[in-house]
Amino acid sequence: MITGAKRPLGLSPFMSAQLTTEPPRDDAIVPPASKRALLRRPLLPWWTMIFPAIGVVAVFTSLYTLGTVGMAAAIVILIGCVLAAVHHAEVVAHRVGEPFGTLILAVAVTVIEVSLIVSLMLSDAGDASALARDTVFAAIMIILNGIVGLCLLAGGSLHGEQRFSLRGASAALNVLAAMAVLSLVLPNYVSSAPGPLYSPSQLVLVAIVSLILYGTFVMVQTVRHREYFLPAEEDIPGDAHADAPTNAAALAATGTLLVALVGVVLLAKGLSAKVESAILSAGLPLAIVGVVIAALVLAPESLAAYRAARRNRLQTSLNLALGSALATIGLTIPTVAVVSLVLGLPLALGIGAKQMTLLVLSLFTITLTLGTGRTTILGGAVHLVIFAVYLFVTVVP
Repeated sequence: MITGAKRPLGLSPFMSAQLTTEPPRDDAIVPPASKRALLRRPLLPWWTMIFPAIGVVAVFTSLYTLGTVGMAAAIVILIGCVLAAVHHAEVVAHRVGEPFGTLILAVAVTVIEVSLIVSLMLSDAGDASALARDTVFAAIMIILNGIVGLCLLAGGSLHGEQRFSLRGASAALNVLAAMAVLSLVLPNYVSSAPGPLYSPSQLVLVAIVSLILYGTFVMVQTVRHREYFLPAEEDIPGDAHADAPTNAAALAATGTLLVALVGVVLLAKGLSAKVESAILSAGLPLAIVGVVIAALVLAPESLAAYRAARRNRLQTSLNLALGSALATIGLTIPTVAVVSLVLGLPLALGIGAKQMTLLVLSLFTITLTLGTGRTTILGGAVHLVIFAVYLFVTVVP
């Protein structure tokens, strides 16, 4: 077990390049001068400070009401606020350490995702009762097929066969399969409520079960069996991890994180009806909104996972990808369920036969792909094909 490692599942979307290094090949060890330059790189880049401030200004000036140009500018600012919020949450998470670091990052991402979902659910542009389901399902498909497929293809192309911890991947997939079926499949077969809906008491039960499963997994991953999720000792140099941010940097990141989250929530509220109306007017299915929300929220983890795979750190890639999937279900579903019960909003969670087929296929193939502890480009190709089919049948149902 590597006592100095601080690489929890789902952590370090923007700082993975700072917190880990190449495997100890002769050409992969970072020279001392390069390492000092890397550590001097600012933890709070200028754009992560500017976008939250611009977001607040955009909210107070109602930028999204100023025609097409104003709406487009507001969307760009919203994306910038989301990425800035995730970065600042990462800085704070690295400073406080585990297990609280993982929870801080997961909660910040959940606030962003839930604010986008609820804002659209409250709009009057169309029936958005299934938006939470579409977003969670889109996140699962993006992670299991898009992110994992791209990482396996990129890493396998450069390094041939790649290794990872089979125990950690199996534990994550075990929890993911249980939460996905209970949240997205079982609602179709209960009889207490008509349609793909849970009754209020069933919705409370599923929310509690999701929290219990996610909390137990976080405890296992960060405390009880951390070694399951760490790369092999021979794959990590002794100076692989950057120092934790200073208290001043952490405080600045905390303050800016709060400003960014406020900007995300209020901009999402202002843009929701306009975006939903535009999609419906174009004759596109509303499920595309869920894909866009999931892709936006998962963008930092996706980029970090891809970079890690190219550097032959597949363990890090899988930690980021599977951790994001677990947090999406384990925190987003309970939060949206509470909001639905408090505000009296309808919440349809059960997926249709088409989505159920893709979910079963994805879980089956990811189990085969990660079942040996070694991967090649073949697994990446299979998952990317499944992801392409999912996108096509979403746009052309």
